[in-house]
Amino acid sequence: MHFITDYNLTGLLIGLLSFLIIGIFHPIVIRGEYYFGARCRWWFAVIGLIAAVASPLVHNFFWSTLLAVFAFSSFWSVKEIKEQEERVHKGWFPRNPRRTYPWDNETADKNAAPESTESKSDN
Repeated sequence: MHFITDYNLTGLLIGLLSFLIIGIFHPIVIRGEYYFGARCRWWFAVIGLIAAVASPLVHNFFWSTLLAVFAFSSFWSVKEIKEQEERVHKGWFPRNPRRTYPWDNETADKNAAPESTESKSDN
């Protein structure tokens, strides 16, 4: 760590690790939506809240900053889960065949046979 501080590389390292943290969250969001659906948004919210509370409690600037990046990446994932669900609905990502999706009921209603339009006076 002395090398990093001696050569003022802390900002670059934080930038690199922020990039990695954000990059790691992308496949986690995809897998979370695939296996658990939108209900895993709460997990991201709770994890983000824990990291956000922990960040100011950590006295080391480097680790406090990374905890904050982790927290806000978690908060962003709450929004991304819903958007991932929309991407699955559009067919851009595979859907889990073992789960039901909110739009499954809409599709079933549209495919149902329409009610007869014959009037009762025809009998």
